[in-house]
Amino acid sequence: MKILYGVQGTGNGHITRARVMQKELSRSGIQVDWVFSGRPENNYFDMDCFGNYRTYRGLTFVINNGKINHLKTASQLHFRQLWKDINSLDLSQYDLVLNDFDPVTAWAAKKQKVTAIGLSHQNAFHYNIPKKNNNLITDLVMKWFAPVSLPIGVHWHHFNSLIMPPIIETSPSVDKDPNHILVYFPFQSLENLITLVKPFSNYQFYIYHDVKEPIDDGHIHIRPFSRTGFHKDLQATAGVICGAGFELPSEALQLGKKLLVQPVAGQMEQTSNALALQQLNLATACDSFNHEVLSQWLSNNGAGDSNYRVYPNTAKAVVDWLTTLPKSHTNSFNVSELKHSLEPLVESLWQQCGEKKSVNRCRNSDTAPQGSPST
Repeated sequence: MKILYGVQGTGNGHITRARVMQKELSRSGIQVDWVFSGRPENNYFDMDCFGNYRTYRGLTFVINNGKINHLKTASQLHFRQLWKDINSLDLSQYDLVLNDFDPVTAWAAKKQKVTAIGLSHQNAFHYNIPKKNNNLITDLVMKWFAPVSLPIGVHWHHFNSLIMPPIIETSPSVDKDPNHILVYFPFQSLENLITLVKPFSNYQFYIYHDVKEPIDDGHIHIRPFSRTGFHKDLQATAGVICGAGFELPSEALQLGKKLLVQPVAGQMEQTSNALALQQLNLATACDSFNHEVLSQWLSNNGAGDSNYRVYPNTAKAVVDWLTTLPKSHTNSFNVSELKHSLEPLVESLWQQCGEKKSVNRCRNSDTAPQGSPST
């Protein structure tokens, strides 16, 4: 089987998930070509594992100081280039397209009638999950930004839908330093983040941001983006301060770290994530980081231990499932059959998390009460 895997390059969460998938795909014998879109080609880093990957401009949002800048976002949208890229992408050599919210490969697959399986957190929004500040426009964006034949969501709970546990590295935690705090919120200015943590000199804050070299100033340690360095600090830290994305909170939960999250203002996905984390009692969420919120969160020393989650190797389970699919000579699979074959796998994965899930409910997700976990 030969697969084209399209990944949204905005932020690092999608790419982190792609690295986990690549690790399992490389062991499977499945041939995979990678496509990334959403950021300039020279802004990708630590990409060797993806081989001769391709990049496209794609679509993305411009975020300044924790808020979507709608004017700048509109000014950098190039729909003509997007349409050109979609039309130029030939999928005839591929049996299947896997998609993590990348519009180029998703629309190319739709146009060429190639089966596309969406595997992303955004695909969870096709189902009845906790949502906040959603409206007709946001619902349409989630549906049509990167349309796929079969949307498979990943989330912190199944919500009785076709949703899998997070796709993350299943590495064991090491002893944590109770005074070590990791800060990753690159959408906020570095100056604002320093002002936020400066009064709390009893803690060592490690801030990852867009700098060239490490900077150490007393209890504040600023670090350039580095996958290796970041994961070392994530292992050692007692708590994580970050946006309400999906991948980093998932990793933090598996490592037993306490979480303080602030959703990017105006981004429905993140406000919904913050709501879900609160409803599931997994994190502290706030509309804006400030000294009062940070002080209360820092004093809550035991929060991370109670939020500890053990997630299965979802990536391996998905890849093993892919290897059972017959090679398609028409680039088109029966989507109903694909979904039916997935349901026992989804149920099994959540059982490994200690949660029970009904396969039948997976087929009737619209009847599940929104935001009401059922275990």
